[in-house]
Amino acid sequence: MPDAILHLSSLAGSPLLDSAGARLGRVQDVVARLDLADGLPPVVGLRASIGGRDMFVPSSRIDRLEPAAAHASTTKLNLAQFERRSGEILLRADVLDRSLIDVERARLVKANEVDLVCQEHSWRVAGVDASFRARLRRLLPRRFRTHQAEDELFVPWDRMEAFVGHVPTSRLKLPVRRIARLHPAQIADLVEAASHEEGEEILEAVGQDKELEADVFEEMDEEHQVEFLRDRSDQEAAAVLGRMEADDAADLLLELEQERRLPILNLLAWAKQRKIRSLLGHNPETAGGLMNPDFLSAPAGALIGDTLARLKSSTLEPQKLETIWVLDDAGALAGAALLAELVRAPEQETLQSLVETRMPTVTAETDLPELARLMSDFNMTAMPVVDAEGKPVGVVSVDDLLERMLPEEWRWRAGAARD
Repeated sequence: MPDAILHLSSLAGSPLLDSAGARLGRVQDVVARLDLADGLPPVVGLRASIGGRDMFVPSSRIDRLEPAAAHASTTKLNLAQFERRSGEILLRADVLDRSLIDVERARLVKANEVDLVCQEHSWRVAGVDASFRARLRRLLPRRFRTHQAEDELFVPWDRMEAFVGHVPTSRLKLPVRRIARLHPAQIADLVEAASHEEGEEILEAVGQDKELEADVFEEMDEEHQVEFLRDRSDQEAAAVLGRMEADDAADLLLELEQERRLPILNLLAWAKQRKIRSLLGHNPETAGGLMNPDFLSAPAGALIGDTLARLKSSTLEPQKLETIWVLDDAGALAGAALLAELVRAPEQETLQSLVETRMPTVTAETDLPELARLMSDFNMTAMPVVDAEGKPVGVVSVDDLLERMLPEEWRWRAGAARD
């Protein structure tokens, strides 16, 4: 026999009856716990209006729940005044008509209905119905609000995380564990699609992992980056920028109010300051304004085995280690070696044996169309930027170039993360 399903909207507002069928009051809401790790969130009781008082009816005093009424297990109830308790939420007040995160699909969904399921004589929160049909069904008389699973856009609760920042007295927090499995770009999409309060809650959650927080900020559009730094102190803003890539941090710094730029910049570590100040001296529509000053270089005479050891100990992101920029005796760029080539080559050979000499370079003044043409012609995912002496000063990645050159409306993704 399938588990019984009950719509929250059918139960909330229905009569509360005693075991003899006499009316005791009216069901106002359903109380569930979200801070229990095992299975679906359990229903722990009802919030009911009885004799003009707001009372809590524990699940132990409930005989059965039906679409038209809630039935108590006795004719006499000795109930306590309703009070919100830590770890509990009101499904009608805190979840219904609000957004939740569908972690599996990296989307925000709106709870147009909340479904309860009875499993082994215990009611639990099964999930939400995000369909417009569910919202229309709530306009029907209570007796017509039947469960039609085949017509619903149902999202199981175990796929979701609920926003709880608005819940009074709640000690719940949006957990980072499952959200952290998403790509930073997906989390950024969620932040952009959410309301400001919801976005703050997502960022507070990912802020438990400071590196992840910086990655998410890098993926957000400029408008939202500024929005979520505006209310932070200079120290907090500097902490975020300090963990971002230097080129992304420089771009974001320019978007902040002018009077905040220098104070925030001065709070950064000197090494990061120096990189950002250098980048700020270039036109943002040139290779110099787009390059990242962090890259791995090695002399042409270095042994492949030694270079691989440097790769293993490097703190650079893996994407920046896919290409090793090879230098001649004067420190000028002699070519490049790919990580895949290093892995396959004998460790006692030198980098010179792997160097591809027919490789274009650009200067910091090269404009973006020319940069794009060269990278396309030579099928490059990274382009070295050199100074007047041919020494590398930065690298432009193809993803940064694409992001800068795509039309603004193509890069607006907020709608993509909301159903």
